[in-house]
Amino acid sequence: MFLKKVFGTVIEKLGRRKAEMTDMFAEDGRTTIEFKIPARGIIGYRSEFMTDTRGNGTMNHIFQGYEEYKGDIPGRNRGIIAAFEKGTSTTYGLYSGQERGELFIGPGVDVYEGMIVGLNSRAEDMSLNVCKEKQLTNVRASGSDDALRLVPPVEFSLEKAIEFIADDELVEITPKNIRLRKKTLDTRTREREAKKGNA
Repeated sequence: MFLKKVFGTVIEKLGRRKAEMTDMFAEDGRTTIEFKIPARGIIGYRSEFMTDTRGNGTMNHIFQGYEEYKGDIPGRNRGIIAAFEKGTSTTYGLYSGQERGELFIGPGVDVYEGMIVGLNSRAEDMSLNVCKEKQLTNVRASGSDDALRLVPPVEFSLEKAIEFIADDELVEITPKNIRLRKKTLDTRTREREAKKGNA
């Protein structure tokens, strides 16, 4: 039953990536499925494949040749969370972002305006002040001193980052980091561009 579910999931996901199944055969207790797929269709798929097969699958690919364009491959349908200003991320600032989606950074990370720090749970992009500090007061409310807990951030490989970005986003590579950013860093300019695009 598990194998049938895995096969179905793999075939369905690769189908969305413009793959065509060319062969399927069983040998020595293993089932091999062969596909023809555009090179851009396998970018970022390996991690999904390992998750779907629970680490038991093996994926190999070789270049076969050039073919006609197969059409657009669906991208993500959720917006991003971008840093609102330059600074260092704080647990307090990130905690409010965690309630709105998945985070890509933890506290103590240097960020700049327009840097992508998370994936929004909704379709539109949003800006967030991840450098926000908690205001200190003399009044102690019940439970206010409880430690804020953050879910571990999502980490990106270069392949996963390239697959993730939309047309108005870029991958920034340094010797120590892989970052995602908007092409237009200024928040207000980006919002104006988004309004023009929706008009």
